[in-house]
Amino acid sequence: MDLYDYQWEVIQPALEGKNIIIWLPTGSGKTRAAVYVTKRHLQMKRNAKVAVLVNKVHLVEQHYSKEFSPHLKDEYRLIAISGDSDEKSFFAEAVKSNDIIICTAQILQNALKSKDELKHVELTDFTLLVIDECHHTHKDGVYNKLMESYTEKKLRQEGKLPQILGLTASPGTGRATNIDSAKLHILQICANLDTWKIMSPKEHLPQLEEKAHQPQKEFNLTDQRPRDPFGDRLKHIMNAIHDYLDDDELQGTELGTQIYEQKIVELEKEGAVEACRKKRVCALHLRKYNDALLIHDTVRMIDAFNTLEKFYTIEKLRRTQDDPTEQFLFRIFDENKQALSRLANDTSYQNPKLQMLEKILMEHFGYSAQSCGIIFTKTRQSTHSLHEWICTSDGLKGLAKITAALTGTGSNSQTKHMTPHEQQAVIQRFRQGTLKLLVSTSVAEEGLDIPECNIVIRYGLMTNETAMIQARGRARAPDSTYSILAARGGKEERRECTNELLEQLMNRAIEAVQAMPEAEYLLEIRKLQTESIISRKVKQQKLDDKKRTYQPQDVRLYCRNCNEAVAHGNDLRTIENSHHVNINLDFKIYYSVSDNPVELGREMIDWVPGGLISCTCGQEWGMEMLYKALNLPAISIKNFVVETSDGQRKTYKKWKDVPFEVEEMDYVAVCELQYSDLTDFD
Repeated sequence: MDLYDYQWEVIQPALEGKNIIIWLPTGSGKTRAAVYVTKRHLQMKRNAKVAVLVNKVHLVEQHYSKEFSPHLKDEYRLIAISGDSDEKSFFAEAVKSNDIIICTAQILQNALKSKDELKHVELTDFTLLVIDECHHTHKDGVYNKLMESYTEKKLRQEGKLPQILGLTASPGTGRATNIDSAKLHILQICANLDTWKIMSPKEHLPQLEEKAHQPQKEFNLTDQRPRDPFGDRLKHIMNAIHDYLDDDELQGTELGTQIYEQKIVELEKEGAVEACRKKRVCALHLRKYNDALLIHDTVRMIDAFNTLEKFYTIEKLRRTQDDPTEQFLFRIFDENKQALSRLANDTSYQNPKLQMLEKILMEHFGYSAQSCGIIFTKTRQSTHSLHEWICTSDGLKGLAKITAALTGTGSNSQTKHMTPHEQQAVIQRFRQGTLKLLVSTSVAEEGLDIPECNIVIRYGLMTNETAMIQARGRARAPDSTYSILAARGGKEERRECTNELLEQLMNRAIEAVQAMPEAEYLLEIRKLQTESIISRKVKQQKLDDKKRTYQPQDVRLYCRNCNEAVAHGNDLRTIENSHHVNINLDFKIYYSVSDNPVELGREMIDWVPGGLISCTCGQEWGMEMLYKALNLPAISIKNFVVETSDGQRKTYKKWKDVPFEVEEMDYVAVCELQYSDLTDFD
């Protein structure tokens, strides 16, 4: 296996068994260096066992087929395990039977916590953990949960722990604005990974600089529309709703902004808690208009109009009562619908960003069949809208067959998600060259082994320096271009300039950490590790105490939309400490079930999804799940208002935050409850 001199330089401590982070730019061979360390580790250590951990599903197969398997399959047993793999149900056996296990960090974390002997493993079963994109080892991320357990075992001297090899191109600054805070952020990542040293080339830096090509950076800036009658009409409708609500707080806020969206989210929450339907419903509709303004600013007017029209079509179908607020909101949309449609189809007011994007794409793809590129955009909605625009634009129709959208696999209520299979198919076609242009969310920023791109475009994005570095690293072809397409003088342009300064700050902070005397560095790492463990225990204690604030039978759940009391806390149970179901047979009188099962994009092991469940008022609550032949309603807490015995009402985003405990479901007991005649064995 051939390595560059700069790769040999950074892996030396790892070959000696030390925990390190390899800090190298995207495309400079971090993973190849990790493959070599893995090979040497397996050769030199008795009973060696290696886990290669990634944070995204599509990277499991990539690391297996593109890096580890080609170089190690002749000598060692390897297995790739992701969410779709049957082997995850027998993870412990897979670990015993293989030398190298490549999997998502979540699968390993689940196996560590599992009580099932077919799944359960210990950290001490491994001798080396390779952690890809290790800058994600912070806060409540799964990497950090793994490493918190590791660190606690280390400080308590519990068993022989695996060696750690972290890989990153961009540790970031952690929102620091000065060198001391940035240095502390880097030290914290090092502490979380129990790092002996963060390694980057010094002696062979010129070779790395020659290999790691930096693209030419361009700011492609556009002016605002000279006139914006479509946007003005949307704002006129929103102000009319403000008047109807008679809410002074909303009047002075700039419409079509994230700040306005935050205010609307709080307003909807207030309406739910206060059981004020007028406030809640107006907030929901205002948020859709704000979404339309954001879409209008990003892509086409027709995309914004279609989003609104679809929303109102669905809302009218859901309507189950003659509510005066809904009547007002439907009427004001219907009165403006024709004008909005006409304006949305008027090309005189086309988005200047799209005109600039068309110009850039024509420059790079109009005359060269060899060009290859990625357009990064913020949301799935804008990804699909841009893809559709490219496929239907008169000037870009030639790109239709070589362009595809790429988004994440997680479920999203706003737009359809890609299945892992669909995602892999797009990535594979891009690698093979049958696709030349991707329109992607951030899913393509990190880790993907993709062709060297001639052009990378960040389309109206507001992100941090880590995302900037990762996206820029995709433009690796000779004479490649990294383009920032944004409004002139806008927040996106300013943010990109800030990110450039933050990247410099990150580099200085890493160099400062590398220059620390070893004794001082190790003392600081030990201190941060101890603080993290104590902080986590205090946080967990507070969470446990909060869970015991109220007895489940003293808690009631109300539909977030119609405020109907539909359940008590003691009606609820958890399945595998994850899914929350209602086992009360009377609960079914409150909801209806859709005919079509929910598409999850992957197969589950012990259960299959049923239809969506919705309140009789139309509010979605969750979905039915068929669990070991039992039909159970699984509900999401965000769709309810929780009222406690002292009269307090509150909404929650996640079940972990509710102030009462939910028991794990006793399968036999629930079967006896539902099918008493079939479970009587006396």
